[in-house]
Parts: sequence; C-alpha cells; structure tokens
Amino acid sequence: MSHLEEWGLAGRRFGTLITWFLVGGDLYTAYTFIAVPALMYGAGALGFYAVPYTIVVYPIFFMILPRFWSVAKKHGYVTASDFVQGRFGDRLLALAIALTGIVATMPYIALQLTGMQAVLAAMGIGGEWPLIVAFIILALYTYTSGLRAPAMIAVVKDLMIYITAIVAIIVLPIKLGGFGHIFHSAQTALASTTPPGSFVVTPAQFSVYGTLAFGSALALFLYPHAMTGVFSANSRNTVKRNMALLPAYSFALGIIALLGFMALAAGIHTKTTSAAVPLLFIKEFPGWFAGFAFAAIAIGAIVPAAIMSIAAANLFTRNIYRAYFVKSATPQQEAKVAKVVSLIVKLGALVFIIGFPQQYAISMQQVGGILVLQTLPVLIFGLYTRWFHRRALLLGWLAGILYGIYMWATTGYKSTTYVLHLFGHSMPAYAAIWALILNIVVTVVFTLVFSALKVGRGEDKTSATDYHVEASV
Repeated sequence: MSHLEEWGLAGRRFGTLITWFLVGGDLYTAYTFIAVPALMYGAGALGFYAVPYTIVVYPIFFMILPRFWSVAKKHGYVTASDFVQGRFGDRLLALAIALTGIVATMPYIALQLTGMQAVLAAMGIGGEWPLIVAFIILALYTYTSGLRAPAMIAVVKDLMIYITAIVAIIVLPIKLGGFGHIFHSAQTALASTTPPGSFVVTPAQFSVYGTLAFGSALALFLYPHAMTGVFSANSRNTVKRNMALLPAYSFALGIIALLGFMALAAGIHTKTTSAAVPLLFIKEFPGWFAGFAFAAIAIGAIVPAAIMSIAAANLFTRNIYRAYFVKSATPQQEAKVAKVVSLIVKLGALVFIIGFPQQYAISMQQVGGILVLQTLPVLIFGLYTRWFHRRALLLGWLAGILYGIYMWATTGYKSTTYVLHLFGHSMPAYAAIWALILNIVVTVVFTLVFSALKVGRGEDKTSATDYHVEASV
C-alpha cells in the first residue's frame, strides 16, 4: 500500500466480477438513488435522460477502452494524463488534462456528499451536521483504504441497492394504487409546480434531452474515476466483458428513476428535491427497511466518492507533483502525497456545495461533464490518429473550457442548459456539447495552421503495435 500503483490501482489485478462491481459502483452512485429521482420529482420526464445515456455509453466505449487499457498496461500508465504525456510528449497538455480531471471530479464528489447529507437529514440530524459527518466518514475511509477497500465494499453496496430497488418497485406500486395511479398523480402534481414540470418529454425539450444523454455518455468514461476502474482490470478481455455486462445496471436505474414519480404520487412535499426519495422511504416503509435503504444510499455515495478522490489524487501525484515538483519522487512518497491530496479534493467538493448551490443535485454531475468532455479530442482522437497537432489540441481544450464555463455563468451557475441563437434560430442544448463543438473546430483549424507552418509535433513514445496488444499482456 506504500506504492501508488497498489494504493491507486490495486496492482491491476481485478478480474471480471470485481471489475464489474467496482466500475458499476463507480458509475452508479448517489446520482442514481438521489439525483435522478430528484430531477424526475421536480422537473418530470427530462430526468429520464439518464437511462438512454447509460445505454448508449457502453457500445461506444466497448471499442475504445480495451485499446486504452493495452497502452496503459504496456507503459505503466496510472492516469489518462500519463497517456497524454507519452502520446504527445507535451507536459503542458498533460497538465491541462490532469487539472481538468481533478476539477471536474470535485462537483461529482459533491454530489455524493449531497446524497449522504440527504439521508442523514431525513434521519433527523439537522443543520450543517449531515454534511460535516458525511465529509469526515468519506475522508477517513479513503485515506486508509486505497482502491481495494471500495472495490470490496462495492459488492455489498450493489447487492443492497438491488434489494432496495426490487422491493421498492414491488411494494410501492401496491401501496400507492398501481402504476396507473402513480403516473396520473405524478402528471397532475407536475402540472401544478412552478415552473410546471412535464410528464413526458415535450418537443421543446427534445434537443436538451438528446444532448444531455449523448453528452453525458461521451463524458462518462473520461472521468478519472472511470479510467481508474478500467485500468485496475487484469486484462483487455476483462474490460470488454465489463462493457458488455454493465448495461444490467441501466435496468436498475430505470426502476430507481421512477421513485421520483412515486414520491409525487405519495404526496411528498419538499423544496429540497434531493430529500424526495428519503422522505418517500420514511413514509411508506417500516423503519427497519427504511434504515436498510438509507444504508444502501449512503454506501452508494461513499464507494464512488472514495474512488473519485483516489483517481484525482493519482492525477495530482503523477502529473503535477512528480512532473513539476519532485521528479525523483519514490513510490512511497507518491503514495503519501496521493493520500493527502485525496483529502484536499474532498475539501474542494465541500467548497463547491457551499459556493454553487444547485436546485437539482444532478446539476453537479452535469457541470463536471462540461469540463471533462473537453478532454475527449486529446484522449480519444489521440488514441486513434496522429493527425491532430498537440498545440492545436491544447488551444481547442482551452476554448472549450472557457466557453463551457461562460455558458454556465450566464445562467447564474444554476443550469447547464444553454440556448444558442444562430441564424435566427434558438437552439437549447447541454452546454458541454456546444463547448465540445467549438473545441473540435478550433483544434482542426489550428492543426491545419501548425501543419502549414511546420511546427514540431513533439515526441511520441507509443507505437502502433501498442494499441493491438491482446489480453495476454
């Protein structure tokens, strides 16, 4: 545990089953049980975008991640920025990707803390104490454990979540008069909210719904914690099998999303949308099962938040501390720094909650998506082609980041949807997609300019054969 590859990647030894629970526990989080139903409860069917997004993502990354794993295994890469440094030989570009990953992870960790806070608040712990307790538990758990502990606890967490979801989808419709009554009640309740919610996705929401689903899918495996889960697998085939098996979680997500409508049908009234599901469980379930469900939600927040902070700490240690401050750092020094940074990242998440309060917890994940999606041209294009120029990629990244933050700022930091006015048409969409389009355009234009000027492309330490190494590696 004194070596970063052991603390942060568990020695790359996880097989298919553990990787399935780890990556699933990594991706299906308090976002699943708190944030998605909260959006359904407050805004209606728009929140259901989370289901197609988690269906679309796996075929895309089935083609990409095994290739990524092969290169990371051969060269000993711990982070995505390690790949960028090796692929482009550009420390500045690698630093940009590392910083983006760290900052984009903070609102995602904040989402997990919000989920734990909602559960503790529903149990009667008032004031700021739920947030403080959640932070302390998460900080101590991550510092001492490394990646192996959340991987093991992920098995327990997922079993508890599946039990809770199955019981909820059977018992709650029976108690609430069946799905027909639930949907009718939800439709009536949404129509009376301010602003009115919609029971089905309206034509005006099509572009927002579609871009949220597609943009979130593209962003999901670019997050450092998702990469960490993939890099910890023991073979290329393990990664492939997981991309084929993970859609099973999407089925559970579809069930859990309906809890938002069930809360409306049950007459739950709360201004804090994140509290909708905990209050529903308290009202409709006996105390012992509500406690079991709360434990599932809390563990469902601790496990991914632990992996997220470990992944962010890996990025800082390998691509900032070692690259710029102590180039001769020993593995023991790296591990110590990573443990400390994992605490600092959680403090950043705490600052995000306090400084940028969101009406819907899911907005925290969407904000992270705006940032992390701007790493797609560097990581994905760089994995398949040598055509793009490293400096053009850096300029494209910068343009995408600045434009994404600008769009978020124009909403008062309250929404990730931005209406672009172009050629007399108003086109609302997920801000991450607009930023990514600008990113790609800038990258292509400057690649052509730098190629014409014959600006050096940097040293590429990878070779074409790296990308086709089989599972025997």
